[in-house]
Amino acid sequence: MLNEFRAFAIKGNLIDIAVGLILALAFSAVVTAFVDGVLMNLIASVVGESSFDAIVWTIGSGPDATDILIGSFLTALVNFVLVAWVLFLIVRAANRFRKPGEHAGPTEIELLIEIRDELRNHDG
Repeated sequence: MLNEFRAFAIKGNLIDIAVGLILALAFSAVVTAFVDGVLMNLIASVVGESSFDAIVWTIGSGPDATDILIGSFLTALVNFVLVAWVLFLIVRAANRFRKPGEHAGPTEIELLIEIRDELRNHDG
């Protein structure tokens, strides 16, 4: 079992995924800083609030009042849309560099051969 875990842990795809995740987290921090520090402040000045997060909708009155944090939700929504847009642009650019007809992954035949070989290794 230790050998199987070692083979899994050092598999190339797992390392690629880990690097991608770390880059995504760093990119997310950059987008969040841009949205919170620049974009939302510009939008908030247009709306007339000191900060976009200050936009709330209060339901009820007195000690039973509940605040609906509309500004916080919109900030998260803008973060998501910006990250999704940039990732779309990255994937689009990467697809342009591929040769026509080039597959992103293995063919069906290659997958079937790999499955056959794995079955042989586990049975033998």
